[in-house]
Amino acid sequence: MPESYRIAVVDAASLRGKELSDALSESAFASSEIQLMDDETALGQLEAVGDEVTFIQRIEPTSFEHMDFVFFTGEGDVTRKHWQVALDAGASILDLSYALDSERNVLVRAPWVREELNGSSNQGMPDLRTPAIVPAHPAAVVLALLLARLKKAGAVRSAWATVLEPASEYGRAAMDELHQQTVTLLSFQALPKEVYDAQVAFNCVPVLGENAKISLAETEARIRRHYATLSAGTLPQVGIQLIHAPVFHGHNFSLAVELERPASLEKIEATLSGEHVDLVLSDEDAPTNLSSAGQEDVLVRVKSEEGEQQTQRFWVWASTDNLKIIALNAVACAAELRRLRPLGKVQ
Repeated sequence: MPESYRIAVVDAASLRGKELSDALSESAFASSEIQLMDDETALGQLEAVGDEVTFIQRIEPTSFEHMDFVFFTGEGDVTRKHWQVALDAGASILDLSYALDSERNVLVRAPWVREELNGSSNQGMPDLRTPAIVPAHPAAVVLALLLARLKKAGAVRSAWATVLEPASEYGRAAMDELHQQTVTLLSFQALPKEVYDAQVAFNCVPVLGENAKISLAETEARIRRHYATLSAGTLPQVGIQLIHAPVFHGHNFSLAVELERPASLEKIEATLSGEHVDLVLSDEDAPTNLSSAGQEDVLVRVKSEEGEQQTQRFWVWASTDNLKIIALNAVACAAELRRLRPLGKVQ
């Protein structure tokens, strides 16, 4: 019989909130009672959770009582405002806003990576003293998963990754401004810059304006930090550069890897293949942010130096649905926490 829990999704109308609600409805938590919550902006809005349609409710002082899991999926200030109340009520906290990743004893986790490393990553298993779980940044999860497999093909001498991120990483306001910039540029009108304080339409940028509401430097540092946490010294070091791409959705990765000893392209492809990775063998079907939309797996294409049967250098091009990956990782983190709630209620 499926286990039933009481689950709250805070900022349920956000892009991550919607994706998480869908992921929960297709997971082992499908039979749970899921309540959608928001502080102000989306109150009374109808949202679908699986086959059910429900209202988004206001967050009240008693909203988190008797909740098993509370997922924070929107802005960091909302998380900081309410997470302690939810914790005091006895709920397990999962923070998709990253607001808590520097709080004492909070764990950054990616069960996919831990399984790939057979539990040797020392991510730290949550227990009753763990105040919250932060599902690792989706870019860190993808890089850790790929490099965990690549090192099985041989010792990695060096690895360098360029991560191209989409507007959806920063929510609906960022996507709206990218759309508005695209339209106004084509019609020769003044450029809106409230979110980015820079031109991001038709433009790849490594840094935004001084008055931007988001920081690429902070995101890049978070990806590096989360990767290091997932690795705990067991994965190859990787240089990471983050570029904001003029796309609405989907991460793209250009990963250059040099091995200590030569290997064949076939060996690298076989090593990368497996659960959560969909290997693409033809250039015609090369992964893109469009082809990865809605996909649960990481789409991967590998190339080596032309004319070489064996080489030390390989280029990995990967694409993922960034919202799908973080939602699936959050559900996987919650699944790990089920052992702390074997009866499906606050213990």
